Parts: sequence; structure tokens; C-alpha cells
Amino acid sequence: MNTVIVPVDFSTTSLHTARYAAQLLVGHHGVNMLLYHGYTKMSEEEESMESLLKLKAELMADFVVSIEVLLYKSDDFVEGLERVARHRKADLVIMGITGKSAIAQVFFGSNTLKMVENKVCPLLIVPEKVAYRELKNVMLTSDFKDTVKTTPSAPIKDFLSVFNPKLHIVNVDKNHYISLTTAYEKEKQHLAEMFKDYDPEFYFMRLYDVNEALTLFAHDKDIDMIILIRRNENFAERIFRASRTKAMTYHSKVPILVMHE
Repeated sequence: MNTVIVPVDFSTTSLHTARYAAQLLVGHHGVNMLLYHGYTKMSEEEESMESLLKLKAELMADFVVSIEVLLYKSDDFVEGLERVARHRKADLVIMGITGKSAIAQVFFGSNTLKMVENKVCPLLIVPEKVAYRELKNVMLTSDFKDTVKTTPSAPIKDFLSVFNPKLHIVNVDKNHYISLTTAYEKEKQHLAEMFKDYDPEFYFMRLYDVNEALTLFAHDKDIDMIILIRRNENFAERIFRASRTKAMTYHSKVPILVMHE
């Protein structure tokens, strides 16, 4: 992992996210944190750069981490961020989920969810009230369907190799019984081989509500981060769709790393 982009709109949430990112990257030499701000009017340029440089100085005073700043003029926040991520060959984008006001909440929150749809690189979503904790336990969710083709093993292993957490692989399905089906056992073996260097533990939960199951598991196992694999209309999609779930309540507990198949 070489380049991590942290967009900031100078809201409470984005400033919190920037501090979380800096703490996350402390001690990881060779990783460069890029503080990014997208603006639409030339009149905003000077003040935005001053704010970025001030934030950089504050973070570097508190954390030993390599930081750059970048301003980018674009009428579309997500398009500008996606372009910068491609041009800089970013390994990760770290964003918050709400803003400092009702308008900012809609703007920054919706842009975070739009970035979930973007496949340019993995996206780490940091809830506004989550304090940084060392990554000791990471949960990888899987639907155990065609795992060899749909699990982005390379970026997941790249991330795990940087932070070396304990890996917990979790499946939630209302039809689980005492023993696994042959199909589930086969997919389990695929994942076990895929992540053999990380000594994964497997859990199969028979619950109807995916959000409830993952919340319970995260609390029980003291999970520090959840990895979701973004697929078309899988349970990761259902988690992010606020109209169908209490997504914001769920997000307030654990950061979520979104990978794309």
C-alpha cells in the first residue's frame, strides 16, 4: 500500500476521518497520505489551500506520517475524486459518512455512498463517532457463492499484510442448520486456501436480519473493521441502502472497508 487519499470538506466528519487515517497509517513507512479537497469556484482556491496546509501541519504535529495536499477543481465531487484516485494509482480512499450540517450531511454522505459504487480502488468508510483502535480483529463477510471468482483476494491480502489483524470470515444465512451443506463446505475450503497465510476462523450464523447478525458478531468478537465485498444486490448492497435498513445506526459502530469483486 503506497497511496491513501483522504477527501476533506472541512466538516467535523471529514476532519475526524483525516485524524483516523493519520493514526491508522502511523508506523507504516512508504505509505503516503494525500489530503484532497475538491472545489468548484476559483475564488475558493486560496482559502482551501490554507485550510489544507493548516490541517496537514496539525496532523503531522500529532502523528508521524507522510502527508501531501492536493486541490482539484471540478464541478462533480465524485468524478474529480475518482480521477485523482486513478491518476495517483491510489490503493485506498478513506471517507466519512456525514457532515457538519444538514446540507453537508446530504452532500458528503451521499458522495461517500456514490464512491461505494465506484470501482477505482477500495473505500474505507469511517463513522463520525468511531475512535481509532488498532486493527486487531477484522471481519470479512462472504455469501459463500462462487468465492474463487468473486472474492478480490489480492487487495484484501494486501490490506491484511499491512496491518496483520486476526481474520474472521462470516456468513449469515437463514437456512443454516447444524452442519454445512456440501456446497458451503466447498466454498469454505476455497476461502481457507485463499487466506491460509492469515489463519482465518469461520463462522456461520443462522439469522434472518443480516445487519443484526453482523452487529452482534462485531460486538461479541470485538471487531475493529468490517470488509464487505461489493457485488450486484448482495447483502453488502442491502446494508448500505438506508431506506431498507437502519444503516446509519449500524455504521456508528465499526469502520467498513468496501472491496469490489
